[in-house]
Amino acid sequence: MATPTTFTFGHQTVNRLGYGAMRITGEGVWGYPSDRGEALAVLRRAVELGVNFVDTADSYGPAVSEELIAEALHPYGEVKIATKAGLLRTGPGQWFPCGRPEYLRQECEMSLRRLGQESLDLFQLHRIDPSVPRDEQFALLKDLMNEGKVRAVGLSEVTVEEIEAARSVVEISTVQNLYNVTNRKSEAVLDYCSAQGIGFIPWFPVASGSLARSGGPLDELASALGISIAQLSLAWLLRRSAVMLPIPGTSKVAHVVENCGAASIELDDETFEAVDSLGG
Repeated sequence: MATPTTFTFGHQTVNRLGYGAMRITGEGVWGYPSDRGEALAVLRRAVELGVNFVDTADSYGPAVSEELIAEALHPYGEVKIATKAGLLRTGPGQWFPCGRPEYLRQECEMSLRRLGQESLDLFQLHRIDPSVPRDEQFALLKDLMNEGKVRAVGLSEVTVEEIEAARSVVEISTVQNLYNVTNRKSEAVLDYCSAQGIGFIPWFPVASGSLARSGGPLDELASALGISIAQLSLAWLLRRSAVMLPIPGTSKVAHVVENCGAASIELDDETFEAVDSLGG
């Protein structure tokens, strides 16, 4: 059976291989990129290659990523923009949860303004703030949906228990957790999402570390197929679950082309199982 190429959430259908727009900002995910023209070209080339799911956040820059997306892609047509709120930025590389309902509402309004939308395609809680009752955070997300400011709601870096708690308050369309060939700490969350039909967005989707080193096991498998480690990593994710929505990010057009090539790679059983076994 062929691997599905699309996924539907909130009555919106997207191609399963997306693009993560964190890296088009400056160093430390702070400020503007050194090459603004390249950043805009990356976004446009990704869409030309079939990407219609772009993931960003108000905290990327902050604001910079959303501004560049609007400049490069608005009006969006069939492209769906997923953004996030819930992290404060006080400097390069600094991230602090803030789930106060009035702050989340403010950031929703600011994202709408920056992206030039009347309703956000997917609004994700970047982190559950432990200093604010979580049901208050979930209730605010539900309010935004009821008001038509948000078309679908997602969570990020959560457990199965937290997803279930959120679902008792608001419909959850997607979950975004760290996950790749070499880091499978969110395996239980992925399995839950697969069973429930919830989109799973793996951030940092390309394998890293010793298994991905030059001459290592992933390199050998990729070389045998004539593809890159990045392409092998993404192709494995796409086959791993039909709810998987990888969002590889890059600041270079050449890497966008390479990453998007993974969408057309169908791993055979032997290769898939060989990659799968590396997770222990």
